[in-house]
Amino acid sequence: MLRTALRNVLAHKARLAMTVLAVCLGVAFVSGTLVFADSSAAAYRAAATKNFADIAVTVHPKDPPPGAAAEQRTTVLDDALAKKLAEVPGVAAVRPSADGSATLNASDGTPLRAGKTWSNLAGAYVPGKDGQNDSRYPLTKGHAPRNSGELAVDSGTAAAGGFGIGDTVTLATDGPVMTKRLVGIVSTKDTRVTAGGTLALFDKATAQKLFATPGHYSSIDLSAKPGTDPVELAQRVTALLPADRAEAVSGTAQAGQQAIYVDTLTRGYEKLPMIFAGVSLFIGSFLVVNTFTMLVTRRTREIALLRAIGAARRQVVRSVLMEALLIGLAASAAGFLLGLGLASVLPGLLSASGDTLPDGPLVIGPRPVVAALGVGVGVTVPAAWLPSRRAAKVAPIEALRSAEQPPSATRSRVRAVVGLVLLVLGAGLLISLSGAKDASEKNLRDAMLGCAVLVVAMVLLAPLLAAPVIRLTGRLTGRFGITGHLARENALRDPRRTAATAATLMISTALVAGLAVIGNSTGQALDRQAAAGLDADYVISTRTTTSHIDPAAVQRVAGTSGVRTATAVTDSSLFAGGSVETISGVDPAAANAFMKLDFVSGSLKDLGPGRIAVSRTVAEKNGLSAGDQLNARIGRDQEFKKYRVVGVYKNNPTAQDAIGARSEVQQYSFKPGSVQRILVRTDDGAESRSTENRLRSAVGNSPLLKVQDRAELVHEAAGTMGNLLTLMYGLLAIGALISALGVVNTLAMSVAERTREIGVLRAIGMDRTGIRRMIRLESVTVAAFGTLLGLAGGLFGAWTVGALANGAMADYSLALPWGTLLLVCLVSLAIGTLAAAVPARRAAALSPLEAVAQS
Repeated sequence: MLRTALRNVLAHKARLAMTVLAVCLGVAFVSGTLVFADSSAAAYRAAATKNFADIAVTVHPKDPPPGAAAEQRTTVLDDALAKKLAEVPGVAAVRPSADGSATLNASDGTPLRAGKTWSNLAGAYVPGKDGQNDSRYPLTKGHAPRNSGELAVDSGTAAAGGFGIGDTVTLATDGPVMTKRLVGIVSTKDTRVTAGGTLALFDKATAQKLFATPGHYSSIDLSAKPGTDPVELAQRVTALLPADRAEAVSGTAQAGQQAIYVDTLTRGYEKLPMIFAGVSLFIGSFLVVNTFTMLVTRRTREIALLRAIGAARRQVVRSVLMEALLIGLAASAAGFLLGLGLASVLPGLLSASGDTLPDGPLVIGPRPVVAALGVGVGVTVPAAWLPSRRAAKVAPIEALRSAEQPPSATRSRVRAVVGLVLLVLGAGLLISLSGAKDASEKNLRDAMLGCAVLVVAMVLLAPLLAAPVIRLTGRLTGRFGITGHLARENALRDPRRTAATAATLMISTALVAGLAVIGNSTGQALDRQAAAGLDADYVISTRTTTSHIDPAAVQRVAGTSGVRTATAVTDSSLFAGGSVETISGVDPAAANAFMKLDFVSGSLKDLGPGRIAVSRTVAEKNGLSAGDQLNARIGRDQEFKKYRVVGVYKNNPTAQDAIGARSEVQQYSFKPGSVQRILVRTDDGAESRSTENRLRSAVGNSPLLKVQDRAELVHEAAGTMGNLLTLMYGLLAIGALISALGVVNTLAMSVAERTREIGVLRAIGMDRTGIRRMIRLESVTVAAFGTLLGLAGGLFGAWTVGALANGAMADYSLALPWGTLLLVCLVSLAIGTLAAAVPARRAAALSPLEAVAQS
């Protein structure tokens, strides 16, 4: 029987290749998404991780008490303290640091890694004991920065920015643009940089001025002598520090805190590929089951012959399982390699779409390997066991009479009942969630469960739905005459096989249609939110929450050619009612000219110091209306005090959660007196590239600032969803390819089963063109059946799941992307047409006499 299994594997090479390819794609879909998830998470983890391998203890300044001067944070860390720490027993070396963030413009003027908080590192070049080389950043070219006009960068930053020694580099930290001459290039092992970040190094005095205060540091790192316990060393260091102004933390404790932070940062990023892996596992597994079901069904007569010459049922089943095992192992290996290729391509595709990912090697953990074997072997073998066991139970003489056995009526009834029960459960769960309007993680998990149950129900009920749906669509194929009629009857001949063929296409169509509807609805909601409340033509804003716009730039912008007027907005935090909101500081006289505010009660007429307006959400949360008092504070340094609410407005993304007088908000912003946004109105009210360029020049071409018109604001708001959908469609395209392969498999087997029938048709006068047309129309009929079921399921799922998005987005409403849905239909029908090409040609090539002579 083992030799029989090996002969069956090698005897039907075309069938073997198709089966291996089907399983291979399923394996690649699963393992590729898992490798991509692990690699991306590892790259993000590296990009956010500071290396504490050589750091035993770090001394940090403590946060100053409310109301104290911000300079108190760093005035305790100076050279005198560093000298004292160097004398502590167990300390091997002391390295003071003045670290922060700096964003550089490349040589072509475009920002490098702008807005990525993990990637724009900056600090002081600290020479070692020799007074020359910094052990943390060894020089590879040039010399260390010696004054405020010089700069050093790492080799990766130099390559990405197109810099060479002697070039002028434009950069910004959190304020005005600076220009420095590049004098040195260094190497670094800091994973935050090697994962795709940038590094800028200044001389010590310049770094202290930028990131601490003159003569002081932001932190001091200590390395320990061999055998020194870091915790004990931290205790000795703590004894030398002023308790209210500085603290010592061991490198081990810092690494633990960082691990928690990085895990939180990357946890959400891992979920999306895991969802794809689950979907791909379902699609791939279902295709494998269908493929082997059809393969074993096709070999019913062969199995019966083995039984007739003495093979036991158990031997027959083992033979088929051995064949499945060999195919599964081969497909697992090939699919895993293909999955690695998929995982290596996806980061480039995402980076090309604007969502730049940190660099990093492919991470091949145990999950993708186990998943590859799980799909290739763990699914293939059970998929072959069920039909082979069923075929082995058929009496040999009965099986030899016909290759097709009618389905059991009992089994069909059980399938129908189970399908109806699951349909009610899945639809009921989704409908119940449609009234929740709460996009919590629990509700999203329940929605995914409901969609999965609904898909399984549709798969089980598909054979029952095949006859009425195909008869309906058969009216179109009937227009092609007798070939169309025969195509329809062939599709109706075995509803189970037709449903199994259409199932993978149905699942892919449902996923694409559902995602397209949700993505289009969410995108339009984001579009409305981005433009809502804005009556300006341009918005100049910061890329990061810690940066700000030079207040002097407001006057330069206002004086720019083509600008009618400009106003500044200062954003800060509003602490009220146990929550933190965002308050926009505006000029009361100019607010109405730049913001479209729809007041529920009150107005901005009385806005001023001690008086604020709040959004409806904040008002409902705190039970406020115009004229009420709110106990709150602005920023971290102000004490709580009573603010009078002068108005309540409908939620407005431009105004944010609350509006206050800019003169007051600026006092307590992150950087007192700073500006976070400039709203601009042009003379003709229109946007143009020349106006945008003049505005960029007015703010010094700072890499920390964005100059956006209304269209760019909308694009930015929808950008994340657009990139997400691009990834989804790309991965689901593989599902469509698997679906096409399933149709090819089924049609090829169907043609082989109907050899005599096709021979008779040729013998009575049907030409080869008619045969090809019949096979193609049959394929299109099956594809149309799967597409209609998929569209129905996808639209229903999008309607119910979309209600959860409505809870997170007030402007969300269901919006059907008719163009995309039409494209899905056309692509599905095209898949059916292309999948029939090879089987149709094979059928047309059959000789009538030889086909009729086959038994």
